[in-house]
Amino acid sequence: MEATSVMSARADRSGMEIRLRWWTLALPAAAFGALLLLVVAGPQAEAAEGARPMAVLLDHVNAWLP
Repeated sequence: MEATSVMSARADRSGMEIRLRWWTLALPAAAFGALLLLVVAGPQAEAAEGARPMAVLLDHVNAWLP
């Protein structure tokens, strides 16, 4: 009869309530909003004038390589 006492000692998990923290919903919603804003505002953006920093860096790296 030991098995029945173990079974009766287990808690009924069907009524367990799961609570989420505020950031588990807020952070994905904020990230989605930021990405949506970038997609919507993307065609209206203007290109920067002058030398691009990444291109300058790649030119320097290319000059240093044999």
